[in-house]
Amino acid sequence: MLKTLIRKFFGADNNLAVGNAQIPDDQRVYAIGDIHGRLDLLQQLLDLITDDANGLDNYIRKSIVYLGDYIDRGFQSREVIDFLLDRPLEGFDTHYLKGNHEDQLLDFMDDPRAGESWMRYGGDATLYSYGIQLPEGRSSEEKLELIQSKFKDAFPARHLKFISNLKLACNFGDYMFVHAGVNPFEPLSEQKAADLLWIRDDFLDCDSNFGKVIVHGHSIFDTPIVRENRIGIDTGAYASNKLTCVVLEGSEYRFLST
Repeated sequence: MLKTLIRKFFGADNNLAVGNAQIPDDQRVYAIGDIHGRLDLLQQLLDLITDDANGLDNYIRKSIVYLGDYIDRGFQSREVIDFLLDRPLEGFDTHYLKGNHEDQLLDFMDDPRAGESWMRYGGDATLYSYGIQLPEGRSSEEKLELIQSKFKDAFPARHLKFISNLKLACNFGDYMFVHAGVNPFEPLSEQKAADLLWIRDDFLDCDSNFGKVIVHGHSIFDTPIVRENRIGIDTGAYASNKLTCVVLEGSEYRFLST
């Protein structure tokens, strides 16, 4: 049934897969997985990328795509955003995508009740990085309202602008870059934000053609996952110390990792 629906949207004769997907000849793309507050690993990986790109012909356009989840779980969330804003790699076009953790932060900014879920999945580490301590001796509702108020005061305007302006997806040649994945039941042009940020099983279990090869993070594996229709590069950096990047050029791919 699932394959039938995929063919309905994308056609049965499209044999696009990782083995023959193409990046434009004049470009090299580096896509970086979920950082989760690990500035140390981000700096190490960017050094590897810089070394990897040294000597590249001047006509080759270099791009970096960040797949989202810059914050939470690791204790350097604030520092990661500062670093991204203040020290972009010179000579690279940079594309910042939104992750579900940034989505949760924005939800908390609008509604303190969203903080309970956010903090359970690593938002407490982000609060710590902005100097917010969790209050004691109050009701749950009062605590969340107080934390929200303090966080709004401590959260720099430029950080809010950065997170509010993150993109949901970008494309290079035959590749589409998103945080979590795509809904196999919808064409790529009609994807909903919730799926691009949160989807798991329906996407991960699908072996049909999506119309583009999807490069994604969000779902953690010990090593990068390569399937015919997708490349997953979330290697759980916050706990594993492995922050991973896929390098795409022509019809080839390879990986860099801390």
